Amino acid sequence: MPKFNPAELPSLAKRPYIVTGATSGIGYYTALHLAAHSAHVYICARSTAKGDTTRASILESHPNAQISVLVMDHTKLSTIVAAAKEFCSKESELFGLVNNAGIMATPFKMTDDGYEEQFQTNHLAHWLFTHHLLPTLQSTAARYAAQKGAVRIVNLSSAGHYSAPTGGIQFDDTTCKDASPMTRYGQSKLANVLHAKMLHRAYGPSTTTTTTTASSPAGEIWLSTVHPGLVRSGLGDKAEAEGMFKLAAKVLGWVGQVVDSDEGSWTSLHCVAGPGMKREECGRYWQRMADPNGWQSANAKDEGLAERLEEWTKGEMERGGWLE
Repeated sequence: MPKFNPAELPSLAKRPYIVTGATSGIGYYTALHLAAHSAHVYICARSTAKGDTTRASILESHPNAQISVLVMDHTKLSTIVAAAKEFCSKESELFGLVNNAGIMATPFKMTDDGYEEQFQTNHLAHWLFTHHLLPTLQSTAARYAAQKGAVRIVNLSSAGHYSAPTGGIQFDDTTCKDASPMTRYGQSKLANVLHAKMLHRAYGPSTTTTTTTASSPAGEIWLSTVHPGLVRSGLGDKAEAEGMFKLAAKVLGWVGQVVDSDEGSWTSLHCVAGPGMKREECGRYWQRMADPNGWQSANAKDEGLAERLEEWTKGEMERGGWLE
């Protein structure tokens, strides 16, 4: 099995990175290890207080770390746009974006923006955040075109994407109100995979040549989707997961298949900044530990479904005025 350790990360001095959901769990350790290797890490937090607490915690172990806070709440799309614009007003370069934040199998709830909470938190907010950061990511990739893999995006998904409804995405009613919490979670995690697939098609290396794609002639962005495996991260603390799912998680914990949040972050770190990632591995679905051959559902491999979701999502964001 492929292996990776954060100690393998190169110096990332003066290079800005963004990690969403960085105040706890996998996101916290992703930010910590990037900062430990001299990256300027922007941690995304729901409040200034949470962000400042996280920043102080990282500085305790790494006093010279460069940590900045972006305040944004995934259930409020206005804050997503504001955070992206704030970053772009401060930085002209962005080398890595880790779309890590998420909630899992929570009770049914609608956001003030009119979307089911899991779908907005896990997919829509990340799609919108990425959209507003893409010009900076692209210009950075162009500037460092000679350094293949200098600019990367990682979408955190989950094997839970297998729980998506029949057909993958319920476009006629994405709330999936009458479905189980795990089905709604599965739909949102499938959306993360499909989103990365479309980003890879548009901005990643060509799969048939050694040149960049037509849409990114001056540089390329390396895309990855990551299933971190079962992690003791607190993600499922508010879950209304089915009994058998929770039982299986406990059993796997007893036999050593559940890791702590630190180790759970390592595959994300490999994909966003690891020197061992290969160009031909871009666009893959990764699983622990740094294995680019993760199992995907048929829906996750469906190019047509990815295209339809991209069109639907863009239309929704345009209709809401969030792309301006």
